[in-house]
Amino acid sequence: MTEKLLLTGNEAIALGAWEAGLVFASAYPGTPSTEILENLAQYDDVYAEWAPNEKVAVEAAAGASMAGVRSLATMKHVGLNVAADPLFTFSYTGVTGGAVIVTADDPGMHSSQNEQDNRYYALSAKLLMLEPADSEEAKDYTKLAFELSERFDTPVLLRLTTRICHSKGLVTRGERTTVPAVPYRKNIEKFVMTPANAKVRRVDMAGRYAAELAYANGEAAQIGINTVIPAAEQNGDGKKTGVVSAGVAYQYARDVFGDTASYLKLGLTYPMPIDMVREFAATVDTLYVIEELEPYMETQLKAAGIACIGKSLIPEIGELNSDIVRRSVFGTEPERVRSALSSVPRPPSLCAGCPHRGFFYGLSKRKNVIITGDIGCYTLGSAPPLSAIDSCLCMGGSISMGHGAAKAVGAAGSAEKVVAVIGDSTFFHSGVTSLMNIAYNGSAVVTVIMDNRITAMTGQQQNPGTGFTLMGDEAPLVDIPALCASLGIKKEHIRVINPLVLDEVNSALDEALARDEPGVIITRWPCVLKQYSKADASEFGGYETVCVIDAEKCTTCRLCTKTGCPAIVSGEDSVKITGASCTGCAVCEQVCPFDAITRISRSAGTE
Repeated sequence: MTEKLLLTGNEAIALGAWEAGLVFASAYPGTPSTEILENLAQYDDVYAEWAPNEKVAVEAAAGASMAGVRSLATMKHVGLNVAADPLFTFSYTGVTGGAVIVTADDPGMHSSQNEQDNRYYALSAKLLMLEPADSEEAKDYTKLAFELSERFDTPVLLRLTTRICHSKGLVTRGERTTVPAVPYRKNIEKFVMTPANAKVRRVDMAGRYAAELAYANGEAAQIGINTVIPAAEQNGDGKKTGVVSAGVAYQYARDVFGDTASYLKLGLTYPMPIDMVREFAATVDTLYVIEELEPYMETQLKAAGIACIGKSLIPEIGELNSDIVRRSVFGTEPERVRSALSSVPRPPSLCAGCPHRGFFYGLSKRKNVIITGDIGCYTLGSAPPLSAIDSCLCMGGSISMGHGAAKAVGAAGSAEKVVAVIGDSTFFHSGVTSLMNIAYNGSAVVTVIMDNRITAMTGQQQNPGTGFTLMGDEAPLVDIPALCASLGIKKEHIRVINPLVLDEVNSALDEALARDEPGVIITRWPCVLKQYSKADASEFGGYETVCVIDAEKCTTCRLCTKTGCPAIVSGEDSVKITGASCTGCAVCEQVCPFDAITRISRSAGTE
């Protein structure tokens, strides 16, 4: 009996990779792709790891492929920017064992600093690209990607979007195919990309493209990867409507145009099957191209002389949905959309008990300080009432931006000091070389490494500073103070503090900001959501207390609300602390000037 499973796209990709005989997988966690590796780690016969960053993940996958096994690297869209260096040359070398690179785009920027369209990476790096439209296809296309990788001697890009990653659908479970490792054979001409060898491989890529294009226009259509779905009903005006689409945008198009349109559903979108599109276009009166973000397909069709309608109607900014497509094409908008647009969004905030809150509260009181921020939970330190971050560019960018800002301030003779804040996992990802640059080039930046003992924002993943691997094995912990010292920061300028103790925060900031040399402050306290290891529990303890407000002492000055803690509720005539949310971190207790806030045992209860 065939087993059906209800899976997200991410879960389906993990299943598909396992069924395809995957041996090696590497990734850096990033929403919306994170769960792929988390699920792969649960399968037998697969080795899965968290890499320090996406560049390392792709390089490791390339090495596993070269050594003869099927490999996978996954990442969110901005992660492919980090991995672009090896990716473009990996396209030159090709593979031995099949290699698949998963890029998960985030239209609408639900959890990202931009919404770039990574389909252009396939176009630029000349990589076969598949785009699944549901969970079943996510599994099937993953398996197909490995086959195509080995057939055409190329890494294959599997492009997802947030809705494919996180939406659930029925998936047929299959058996694992055991793919024997290809015996390693030294091949300098193929894998050593000196200019002489790379020039030959570059020419080979042209031949590969011709074969891939023939496949896209021919066999891919025969097996239903690129497929025409004829209209089941006739339009009232007798005109024939056609839609070219791929991925989740195809689902939106079907919902909007229904059975009165014909569809060319593309699963393989690089190379673009132009001949197939041209034949399809000849059968309809009006051709629409429905795609999220950039006019990737539309531009190629128009360049080939195929008349079509796309971004003149469909927005190229933000995530699409059926209602947006319907409104764009037909000018109609359901009442539920108008109601939703009038609702008030709830902005994200640092959790109650977040170890970053105490430090940001102390930092926010400083004058004439430029604070360069980074990617992670602590980015929320930019929100009111803390407003303690001035920039957020990219992973690892805070330290480099801080260096540039410090040099600029010095050149201008300004009074500002510069503080760069970065998380522990982000520091390992791409902050180490930036701190090395500060030490080497001598800028008076105070670098704050916010060590909350886990990769928090993406869902509590392990990293080189936690002591465990993705697969649960014990691992060496990176000694952050020793690492900073090895990069050239003077040991006496490195200080580890508890960020929830405001006296420690202020003392460390006073000391570091008074210098005209590089300094590092390491704030060390676990994320409030982290499941403690035995070592954590021994070192940091649990959450046995909660804070309460003495109504007789409280003057409703509301200074405690300036910490931004969501457990503190301010009413018209009173301020209260929600006991169910409070963790007893006691930042508010330290802030209160009237001793109106105290800690009590959690078992004693609160108001």
